[in-house]
Amino acid sequence: MAPHSPIIHVMVKAARKASGGLLRDFGEVEQLQASLKGPADFVSHAGLKAEAILREELSRARPGFGFLMEESGETPGDGENLWIVDPLDGTLNFLHGIPHFSLSVAHECDGKIIAGLVFDPIRNELFMAEEGKGAFLNDKRLRVSARRHLHEAILATGIPCFTRERPGKKHPPAYPSMLEAVRENCAGLRQLGSASLDLVYVAAGRYEGFWEAGLQLCDIAAGTLILHEAGGMMCDFERRQSFLRSGDILASNEILHDSIVKLLLPTKGY
Repeated sequence: MAPHSPIIHVMVKAARKASGGLLRDFGEVEQLQASLKGPADFVSHAGLKAEAILREELSRARPGFGFLMEESGETPGDGENLWIVDPLDGTLNFLHGIPHFSLSVAHECDGKIIAGLVFDPIRNELFMAEEGKGAFLNDKRLRVSARRHLHEAILATGIPCFTRERPGKKHPPAYPSMLEAVRENCAGLRQLGSASLDLVYVAAGRYEGFWEAGLQLCDIAAGTLILHEAGGMMCDFERRQSFLRSGDILASNEILHDSIVKLLLPTKGY
């Protein structure tokens, strides 16, 4: 195993510190379900607290870096280095007391993601990667699944809510046909509610593929690097490599990539 760089150690330390507060807050969510005020404000505050801890820890270690954060937006830095942070991916799960959420941190240098971390504090699973050094789960090397046939494959997705339009996000009209194609041709479909975990689950060989539309850079910056370093392949819904900009992503193991692309995107674009 390649030794982890100082930048990875900085990210791990910050993520573990922020996760402590998330775990404490998650333990209280169930008790708030029956309250008159409801847990939504509490969960929002939990995410903001985690973001503040991440900002403090990362700034202390690398004071010149800028930030792009899920909750508070972008803060300029030295113009070369940027922390891309999602303090709570899986907010709806957290809100409902479902133990499946994560936080993620990526380091972008000169416009390129060169280090990424996704941490699941419930399972104590720390996924990480650096450019050219491979991907790891708790220091164990990760590789994508070697399954070769669609009928053996499990795919995951984030299914859009068709009754609720979100500003700036267009729901793809072909989504029902994509779901039907998976139902007819694959072993199973999962929707667990955390895009960053979906990506690293493909990296770990737990899924053969994942797709979702309209994601933010904070959702996928770390996970895409981890998946790439684990041998995975990705494209957007026009079969191009612009998924970080568009937020539309289709990810899979290398063997099944063409088959999954043809299954979900039978014509260019969708």
